[in-house]
Amino acid sequence: MSSADPQPASGAAPSPERADWGEHALWHWKGHGCHWRRLGDSGRPALVLLHGFGAGSGHWRRNAGALAAAGWCVYGLDLIGFGASSQPGTHRHQALDNRLWARQVQAFLAEVVGGPAVLVGHSLGGLVALTCSVFFPRWVRAVVAAPLPDPSLLMAQRRPPRRRPWRRRLKRGAIQLLLRLLPLELAVPLLAHSPLLDLGIQSAYHHPVIGDQELRRVIAHPARRPGAVRALRAMSIGMALRPYRATAVSLLQRPGRPTLLIWGGQDRLVPVEVARQCLGLRSDLVLHVIAQCGHCPHDETPAAFHGAVLPWLERLGTG
Repeated sequence: MSSADPQPASGAAPSPERADWGEHALWHWKGHGCHWRRLGDSGRPALVLLHGFGAGSGHWRRNAGALAAAGWCVYGLDLIGFGASSQPGTHRHQALDNRLWARQVQAFLAEVVGGPAVLVGHSLGGLVALTCSVFFPRWVRAVVAAPLPDPSLLMAQRRPPRRRPWRRRLKRGAIQLLLRLLPLELAVPLLAHSPLLDLGIQSAYHHPVIGDQELRRVIAHPARRPGAVRALRAMSIGMALRPYRATAVSLLQRPGRPTLLIWGGQDRLVPVEVARQCLGLRSDLVLHVIAQCGHCPHDETPAAFHGAVLPWLERLGTG
């Protein structure tokens, strides 16, 4: 269930151009506290923003206001393990992967938004949006993935041969052991409190962003929370062990909702060549490349991002 009506972060409603945009609230789902926010008239068509890995809904600081001004009721949801939402550890009955996040989004649409919505996702959020649109198509009107990352897109475009049960158990055990032995308790705090974080953030951008303290806070704050290490370990295991049907290669070969891909032409983390793989898997995808942009087109080139998203949604008649 949701908390009461969302409230401003503190005092007067924050500026829609800042990382604390919108009215904030906490929604409880399956024992997890899920932070969300809203900007715009709730009577307007709904659009849900899904952040990427290591970020939170504050990363949509340069988009929520423009999308709300264009006539949308804009929601931002912190996926479990990220932002200000719960950071759970490993659980044998609940993998922290794009299947869980897709179920979280579907429940959010049903219990908080109250109906279907357009899903706009950055990076990991794009994969979650795609997953939700395939698993729960009646709840999704359209998908924008900016961009769409998945290691499966760099591998063979065919279903891997089915391994015998003992081989699957061996692989699962080896991956779990390896990821449990990684010294994340040392690595994550070191990264979150050192200049290495600035270099990591810069790798996702084409233009210089070192010195953008608000952007640094958006990334650093979740990584400094007490549950950050256990959540990172849980999602590393979950994403490594998810079944083939949960990979982007499989999802793109199944019926889905209208989907727009937005890619930075200078993306060093997920090169634009990956977009070509996507187009080869599903013929109705629409691709828009922003030439002088890195991995975060929504934040680095917001005007170009809105210029691609809003006309496409208008042509679909989703507004």
